[in-house]
Amino acid sequence: MSTQTSTAAEINTTLCELKPGQQACICDLTRVHSTIFQRLLDLGVEEGSHVHMKRTSLFGGPLTLEANGQLFGIRRSVARLIGVKHT
Repeated sequence: MSTQTSTAAEINTTLCELKPGQQACICDLTRVHSTIFQRLLDLGVEEGSHVHMKRTSLFGGPLTLEANGQLFGIRRSVARLIGVKHT
């Protein structure tokens, strides 16, 4: 039972909740649509990947992230579906 509690505590945030400059490890992509999931895989972003929040846009615009030496943008609505744990 304690194992489940610690795992749930690690996945207590989503990608859109990161602040610029923070890093996290992606640990849940199960709620992402299959098309977006495939695009993330094409970029080398999968569960276990480390991402760095570079920039957030004003008025609910896209987020700029870095993973595997690549910069990419992602919608906030998609980022809300990606579970991460802080590193």
